[in-house]
Amino acid sequence: MVGNGDLLPITQTGKGLLPTPSRKLRLNPLHFVPTLHHNLLSLNKLITDNGCSVLFDSSGYTIKDPTTNHILLRGQARHGLYPIFTESPSPNTALVAVSSTESLWHRRLGHPSYRVLQKLQKYVSPQLSFVSSSFHCNACELAKSHKLPFTSSISRSSSVLQLIHSDVWGPSSVISLQGYKYYIIFVDDFSRFSWLFPLTAKSEVPLIFVRFQRLVERQFNAKIKIFRSDGGGEYTSKQFQSLLATSGIVHQLTCPYTPEQNGLAERKHRHIIETTRALLFHSNIPQKFWIHAVQTVVHLINRLPSLSNKLSSPYQMLFNKPPDYNSFRIFGCLCYPFLPQAALSKFHPKSIPCVFVGYPLSSKGYICYNISSGKFIVSRHVKFLETIFPFQQSTPEPVQSSTTTYTPPLTLVPTMVQPISISPPPSSKLPPPQSTLPPAETATLPTSSTAELPQSSPVIEPPASEIPSHPMLTRSRTGNLKPKHILSMNHFHIPVDPTCYSQAVKSSAWRQAMSAEFEALQHQGTWQLVPPHPSQNVLSCKWIYKSKLNSDGSIARHKARLVARGCHQQYGLDYEDTFSPVAKLPTIRIFLKVAVTHHWQILQLDVSNAFLHGRLHDTVFMTQPQGFVDPSFPDHVCLLKKAIYGLKQSPRKWFETFSTYLLNFGFTHSTADPSLLLYCRNSIHIYILVYVDDILLTGNHNPTIEKLLLGLSTEFHMKNLGQVSYFLGIQILHTSDGLHLSQSSYARDLLTRAGMTECKPISSPIPTKVLSSSAHLLVPADAEQFRHLVGSLQYLTITRPDISFTVNKLCQHMHQPLEDDFKLLKRLLRYIKGTIFFGLPVRSGSHELIAYSDSDWAGDPSNRKSTSGYCAFLGDTLISWFVKKQKTVARSSTEAEYRALATAATDLIWLRRLLAEFHISSTKPTLLLCDNISVIALAHNPIFHARTKHVEIDFHFIRDCIKNQVLKIAHVYTADQLADLFTKSLSISRFTSLRDKLTLAEAPVSLRGRFKKDHLL
Repeated sequence: MVGNGDLLPITQTGKGLLPTPSRKLRLNPLHFVPTLHHNLLSLNKLITDNGCSVLFDSSGYTIKDPTTNHILLRGQARHGLYPIFTESPSPNTALVAVSSTESLWHRRLGHPSYRVLQKLQKYVSPQLSFVSSSFHCNACELAKSHKLPFTSSISRSSSVLQLIHSDVWGPSSVISLQGYKYYIIFVDDFSRFSWLFPLTAKSEVPLIFVRFQRLVERQFNAKIKIFRSDGGGEYTSKQFQSLLATSGIVHQLTCPYTPEQNGLAERKHRHIIETTRALLFHSNIPQKFWIHAVQTVVHLINRLPSLSNKLSSPYQMLFNKPPDYNSFRIFGCLCYPFLPQAALSKFHPKSIPCVFVGYPLSSKGYICYNISSGKFIVSRHVKFLETIFPFQQSTPEPVQSSTTTYTPPLTLVPTMVQPISISPPPSSKLPPPQSTLPPAETATLPTSSTAELPQSSPVIEPPASEIPSHPMLTRSRTGNLKPKHILSMNHFHIPVDPTCYSQAVKSSAWRQAMSAEFEALQHQGTWQLVPPHPSQNVLSCKWIYKSKLNSDGSIARHKARLVARGCHQQYGLDYEDTFSPVAKLPTIRIFLKVAVTHHWQILQLDVSNAFLHGRLHDTVFMTQPQGFVDPSFPDHVCLLKKAIYGLKQSPRKWFETFSTYLLNFGFTHSTADPSLLLYCRNSIHIYILVYVDDILLTGNHNPTIEKLLLGLSTEFHMKNLGQVSYFLGIQILHTSDGLHLSQSSYARDLLTRAGMTECKPISSPIPTKVLSSSAHLLVPADAEQFRHLVGSLQYLTITRPDISFTVNKLCQHMHQPLEDDFKLLKRLLRYIKGTIFFGLPVRSGSHELIAYSDSDWAGDPSNRKSTSGYCAFLGDTLISWFVKKQKTVARSSTEAEYRALATAATDLIWLRRLLAEFHISSTKPTLLLCDNISVIALAHNPIFHARTKHVEIDFHFIRDCIKNQVLKIAHVYTADQLADLFTKSLSISRFTSLRDKLTLAEAPVSLRGRFKKDHLL
C-alpha cells in the first residue's frame, strides 16, 4: 500500500545486499512492483535487520554502526529526496570484461545458426575460432520451434529487381510506441535483400509501394518487372492495381489459401519474427518495442550469410562488398551514449544509462532508449555493457559457464523497468558510470570517409520515422528525438485517466468517485431492477473517468460517470426525437459583451448529474453497472426511469426539464437561439445561456436572480460557482476593461500531444505561398494523428480567429493527408507556441454592429474554387467570423465576392435578430464593407447580363436587404479590409497588422500568474 491508499501488485520477491565500504547491509525481502517507478527503502526494516542507525539533516543522511560508531554510508539530499548511490559489486567485473566468444557473437548478430557463425568467423575483429556448436541458447529454443518445411523452389531471378516478393504481417497484438500494428516486407528475389516498412493500417500499402519503387529503381538503375504477393485486399485494390499497370509491372497473385506460392515472403516473415522473439526473450524488452526489434532483425538478416545465396549475405549480393560486423552489439543491452549537451556544464554527467534498441537507417550510429525520460538518443559515441540488460527482472544469462550474478546498485531515481508517464528527472539525478567498473565495449564506427556504402549507393533502407508515420517531433543536431523535460517532485502533474474499470478500481480516489456516482444514481431513482426477457433490447454500460481541471490545469476533482452504450439503441423501439439546442458561439460572445457593458455579474452554475433530472418516456433496458451488481438479483437488468448519460435522447430530456422550469418561472425562449432564455419584466432583464449542463446567468436585478438560484438549487441541486472563470474549456480572465477569452491551457495540452512543446516559435501560421499537395509526390502521413490534431485545432479557433484560415486549409486534407500537409500543421503549431497567451478581448463600449466581407477568387490551385471570409464586430469586440470554401467555381472575382457577400448577409440578419432580444436594436442598416467596386455597383443597381444571371438568387437576396434598410453595402480600401486575413496567406507584416485590428491580444502579464509557472511550456 502506498501513501494515497492505493494497493500496488507485487509480482516477485527476493533478497539483496546493499554494499558499503565496511560491510554489506541485508535487504530482505525485496518486492518487485512493476507499476512503481522509483525504488523505495524501508528505514525501519534496514535498521532492524542490520543493527544500524540513520541520521538525517537538511544536507543529507548518514548510516552508522551504533556499536563502533563507524560510518557505513553517507549521501547528500537532492531535490527534497535522499537518494542512495552505490558502486556495482566487484564480482561483476568478470561479467563486464566481455570475451569475444561464439556465444557473445551469437547474440550480437541476432541469434543466427551455428553454420552462419562459422562462415563469419574471419570477418569479425579479432578473428575467432568457432570450434563447437554445442552451446545452448534458451532464447532460440523459445523463439524458433517450427514445423517441417515445404519443398523449396529451384527457380531464381538473374538480376536485381527482376522479381519482388511482398507480404503484409499483422496485426500485432501489441501496438508499438509509434502506433504501428503491421509491417510490409519487400524481398528482392535475386539478392534476397529485404526492405521493411512499418504500417499503422493496411490502406497505406499503395502509397508505400510508390515510395519503395522510386527508391530502389533510382538507387540500382533498374526497373521492377514482376511483383508477387498474395490476394489480400491491400494488393488487389484498384489503386494498387493502377500503380502496377501504370509502371508496366506484372502482378503475380497466389491462389486462395495457398501461401506456399508466396513462400519466399512467408519464410522471410518466419525468419524475422523468430529472430525478433529471440531478441525480445533474451533482453526481456517490453513487447511495445517490437518494431525496433523487427527493424534491427532486418538490418542483421540483410548482412548475415544466407544458405540460399551459397552463404553470401544479401548485402554482398546487392553491393558486391562484404558488410562490416564489428559495429554490431547485443540488442537490449545496457549502453552509455555520450551527451554533447553535457559540455554546457562542467558538473553534469557526460552520459546516462540507456538501452540499446537498434541501428538508425539514416545515419551511422546507435539508437539508445533512456528509460527514465522515455526519449530516444541517436549517437555514434556509445559504450556498451553487453552482459547487463536493464529490462531483465532476473539475473542476466551468463556468458559460457560463468555463474556470477549481477546485483544492480540501489538508487532512488526511476528504475529501469518501464518508461514513466510523467516528466523525467534531470540527468543530474542519474549517477555517472562508476569508476570501479572495468572498461566496457566501446563502439567504433567508420567515419564518413570509411562508410559502409559507397557515396554512389546511399543507405536505401528507409527510416521507420519517415513512412508512413509523421511523428510531431522536432529534431536537434545532437540526435535527440524527443524534447527534454524536467521533473519536480514538489509540483503536480496531470495523470492519465483510467480507460476501464479494472484500472480505476485499483485507485482509492477513483473507487470513491464511482461510489459517489452510484449513490447519486440510486438517490435519483434512475432505474428499477426487472427480470430479463428475450424481447428486450438490453444496452450495455461502462464507466467513464475524467479528471476535472481548474483553469490553471491543476486537478480539481475526479469524476466517474456511468454511461449507457446508446449506439445500440434502435429507433422507434427505445428512442425517437433526439435534437437538443446548444448555445452558438456568437451568442456566447454577445452574452458576455452585454454583461460587461452593463457591469453585470456573470455567474456560472453547475448541475450534478444533470441528465438524471430528465424523465424518460421511452422503455429502455440496461445491464447493471460493473462493480455494483445487486447480489440479490445478479441476473436482473435495469429498467431506466431517468435519462442516463449515453442515451441518444438524454440531452433532449434534460433540456426539456430545465427549460420547462424556467418557462414556468417567467422566462421565454430566444427565437434566434433557443439555448438563450430571457426574463424581461418592466426594467428587469435576466439572461440564461445553456450549453448542455454548462450554464451562465447574468442580469440587472439581484433579488430576482437570488430567488431564481434558490429555486434551481432546490429543484436540481444546482450550485452557484460564482463569477465565471472557465467555461467550455475557455479561460475567462477579468481585466480592467472587460474580459479576456483565452485557451492557453488547451493550447499547451495540444502542443504536448503533438510533441511540439520545445519547438521554435514562428511569426505567422502559414507561408505566403502554399502549393497544392496534389502537385507533390504522394508521400503519406499519419492520417489518424493528423485528424486528431486538426480536429483539436478547430476547437482552438473559438478564441483564435487568426488561425481560422490555416485550420480551414488543413481540414480540406482530412481524407488523405500528405507530407506537405503535415509540414503546414507543424508550422501552425510553431505559431501557436509563440502566441500561446493570445486570446479574444471582450470590452465594454459601443453596441454598433459592423462587418467585413471578402473572397479570394480561384485561390485553390487544385480546383480553382474561391474562399469566402467574413468578420463582424459589436463595437470593438469581434463576435462572429467564418472561413468557407465556396462549393462551386466562380467565373469571375465579382461572382466570388458576391457569393461571399450573400453568406455574410445571412449571418448579419441573424445577429440583428439576436441583438434585438438583448434589447440592442437599431433602426439604422448594418454596415457591410467590401473592397470590390463591381460587387457594390451590382448590389445597388439592377444590372443583369450573361456573367451574373446564374447568381440571380444571391442578387435578389442582397437587393432586398438593402431595400428593407437591413444592410448597407459600402466600399473599404483593400489595406483596411479586415476579412483579408480569412481568405488568403499573407506576409508577416500584413498578417500581424490585421491580427491587431481584429483586437487579438495577449493576456495581461499580471493575470498569467494564476497559471502555475511549472505548468507552462
